Amino acid sequence: MAKPASRWHNALKWLMIALCTLFTAWLVMLMYAQGEYLFAIVTLVLLGTGLAIFSRHRTSAWRYVYPGLAGMGLFVLFPLVCTIAIAFTNYSSTNQLTFERAQQVLLQSQYQSGEGYTFSLYPRGNAWVLALAGDNSTQFVSAPFTFNPNAQQTLTLSASATPPSGEKALLRVITQNRQALGQLTAVLPNGSQVRMSSLRQFSGTQPLYALGADQRLTDKQSGKVWYPNNASGFYQTKTADGQWSNEKLSPGYTVTIGWKNFLRVFTDQGIQKPFIAIFFWTIAFSALTVVLTVAVGMVLACLMQWEALKGRAVYRLLLILPYAVPAFISILIFKGLFNQSFGEINIMLASLFGVKPAWFSDPLMTRSMLIIVNTWLGYPYMMILCMGMLKAIPEDLYEASALDGATPRQNFFRITLPLLIKPLTPLMIASFAFNFNNFVLIQLLTNGGPDRLGTTTPAGYTDLLVSYTWRIAFEGGGGQDFGLAAAIATLIFLLVGALAILNLKATRMKIE
Repeated sequence: MAKPASRWHNALKWLMIALCTLFTAWLVMLMYAQGEYLFAIVTLVLLGTGLAIFSRHRTSAWRYVYPGLAGMGLFVLFPLVCTIAIAFTNYSSTNQLTFERAQQVLLQSQYQSGEGYTFSLYPRGNAWVLALAGDNSTQFVSAPFTFNPNAQQTLTLSASATPPSGEKALLRVITQNRQALGQLTAVLPNGSQVRMSSLRQFSGTQPLYALGADQRLTDKQSGKVWYPNNASGFYQTKTADGQWSNEKLSPGYTVTIGWKNFLRVFTDQGIQKPFIAIFFWTIAFSALTVVLTVAVGMVLACLMQWEALKGRAVYRLLLILPYAVPAFISILIFKGLFNQSFGEINIMLASLFGVKPAWFSDPLMTRSMLIIVNTWLGYPYMMILCMGMLKAIPEDLYEASALDGATPRQNFFRITLPLLIKPLTPLMIASFAFNFNNFVLIQLLTNGGPDRLGTTTPAGYTDLLVSYTWRIAFEGGGGQDFGLAAAIATLIFLLVGALAILNLKATRMKIE
């Protein structure tokens, strides 16, 4: 017979499972209702897998692994798959909508097809009266009505010799209730309908486009026929010989374009040249940062282990401070220190040597500044690691070398460095991968500048691949090109993975 405590435990377990299931099911329904079908499917798969694991005794061992696997799938694999999927589309600021939604937006376009009437609003307690005035001094007045921004309203107006009594509403009232006024349809005595066309006017409006066969749109004003071009993701007209013209309707829609974004990276000279240059600069920046941070950190760690040094605790505290201060604060401080006109660094250099380097306009100086700042930010971490590893080196080695008459320099290169570099190698590879994507430093310190000239996409001399991708996605002059940015992000993922594997193989480490 089961114990009461066991029964309560099982009841509580099933209650928690039921609550989680109901909450997740509600989220799935909400995402489905919003049209986020992919997110709904992923959530449903994770929910089903979780229920299968946590409700069965035979899968109890997976309960400890599943949260980590689900988190990796949701926050790592799923964004990666979405990024790769976007790379094969024309998704951009001009092509964000689905075909159905873009067509719906175009069909909602209106044009003025009749006489315009100046309108006014007159208060009647909690209600309002709409008055229209034509060019021939004709007045049309509605019955009192209330604003309803969430539903269409039809008002039947009657002719009037004089405007309604009372004081007209100010423009501020019209602006505040613009959405509700946009829902009004005023029917005049002759049967014609007018709608709000501006903040001071009602006019007769009609849909601009008519939907025909093959999803084509016909412009009622000009008679032009627009056809959906699934190669470009726009409605376009055709020339006399049946070729696509350069005329496009906005907004466009998202279509699959295959490998075009990847081919652009390697064939468009305005993208290829900055991409290759930025790629090699990214490798050089990452490698130099790793070498300098390890070198500075290791030397300082050795000094902190020197027993003859007085006040080591104070020095250790001061040297670790850059690691304790948030990186973005340090970066902004350095941005002020390196200011060409008012920065303390240029003031000191001008006083001592009579030079004022152009830290933010000269490509070489800007890159040097980046490496200096990044070394300052990164050496404390390497110093702390080396200080811990130095404790693991047996003192017998140094005692034996002292008997052989070795100098401190020989001890460092023949004992300390070989014994530290091997355990540091995985951390150096991780540091290389981190600096390969060090977006925060570039964005806050230089924003990729100085800019390169003659490029199709925005690119700078200090851009890393990750910041170059961000600028394509959000700063493109011809529109935010998310598809191209996703293609470059996919290439970055492949490059970083390939470089990590090469580094691991070069150090003869097994990948498990």
